[in-house]
Amino acid sequence: MFNYTFHWNQALRALPQMLDGALVTLQVAVLSMVIGLACAIALTGFRLSGSRILSGIAAVWVEVARNTPALFQIYMAHFGLGNFGIHLSPYAALLAGIAFNNAGYLAENFRGALKAIPETQTRAGRSLGMNSLQAFRFIVLPQMLRVAYLPATNQMVWAILMTSLGVTVGMNTDLAGVTQELNARSFRTFEFFAIAAVIYYFIAKAVTLAARALAWRMFRY
Repeated sequence: MFNYTFHWNQALRALPQMLDGALVTLQVAVLSMVIGLACAIALTGFRLSGSRILSGIAAVWVEVARNTPALFQIYMAHFGLGNFGIHLSPYAALLAGIAFNNAGYLAENFRGALKAIPETQTRAGRSLGMNSLQAFRFIVLPQMLRVAYLPATNQMVWAILMTSLGVTVGMNTDLAGVTQELNARSFRTFEFFAIAAVIYYFIAKAVTLAARALAWRMFRY
């Protein structure tokens, strides 16, 4: 028989702590996207370099990032690297794992975006006296980022949700970690995690709406 008694007041009193955790969640997601974006651009450059070694590195990175669980990648950053004397804090391991995952997916998005750009664009740049790097930087890269912008927005939302995996490596300052600790002290599982789910939802929606507004300003011409 359903006889559960809700205690929302207790959960709502902890809302400031959960919002502080939400800021840490957003911080990790943003940093992981910045690092992932930089790595993805580098991986895209590796693929275009013509070097088998660099192209192979890019291919392995993308395959591992896209075809293994994000939890595995975070575990490898936290526990796996420890076997080689590299000890990362839960925050750093979570950041590294998500950034690695983001880079793999974004690099594949960029590859698809590059296919949508005619090769004549590069040849046009070369005809103007640009070298290959300049043609990529000033002509191909802006168009590639425009095509890949909306998929990158989806990856940002995914990065926000992936931060919840930090509890598996002892992360206790983000939204999921704070919620888990509050639940362990009070056993009000439904109330705390329901509020956390609402916070995650509004963060994701805010990011999506902000990205759309930014896209309208950047790409309306």
